[in-house]
Amino acid sequence: MRIVIMGPPGVGKGTEAATLTKTFNIPHISTGDIFRELYKDRTHVGKIAKEYISRGELVPDDITNEIVRHRLSHPDVKKGFLFDGYPRNIEQAKALDEFLEKKGCKLDAVINMTAPEKQIIERISGRRVCEKCGAVYHVISKKPKIDGICDLDGGKLIQRNDDLPKTVHRRLKIYNNQTAPVIGYYEEKGAIIYIDGTKPIADVQAQVMKALGELK
Repeated sequence: MRIVIMGPPGVGKGTEAATLTKTFNIPHISTGDIFRELYKDRTHVGKIAKEYISRGELVPDDITNEIVRHRLSHPDVKKGFLFDGYPRNIEQAKALDEFLEKKGCKLDAVINMTAPEKQIIERISGRRVCEKCGAVYHVISKKPKIDGICDLDGGKLIQRNDDLPKTVHRRLKIYNNQTAPVIGYYEEKGAIIYIDGTKPIADVQAQVMKALGELK
């Protein structure tokens, strides 16, 4: 199963992606995670990407597409994958189609999750992340047992720069201007699935699995 999961930041893509990758036993590929890992390793590309991400801006297409092309050369994607956070614009969508065409395959589905902007801002700005293991918490919906401390390893919980309210507003503006048009691109291909991201996690998962089943 080859899937792209789309939607504005904070809509719940990561949660649903984790379920789908486990269900279909396919790798979850997040360009944001890849860039953060490259930055942690102090690579040149990672430093460049960090500058853009911290400002709530998109990493340039040439850098992002090259990282994706390299990732698709790994053997674990032979039976499928799930992309989260890519493609973010029409140019990246076309690049992904070209990568897959060269491999003799195509996307099975594009999942588009939606939610009101106000709810998205509340979700993201309340998010806290463990600086050690990356576990995600929320000041309202998923509090740690001890305030500011990760339940798993005792690491400090931090708010990432790209989760600050002012950055979230900028990210949503960029999404609406650049990424939302990609939905129309995939609509023409007839593989897009619309999912209400405001529903409880179990309901969202049920919506997705039902829709994927109907594609077969």
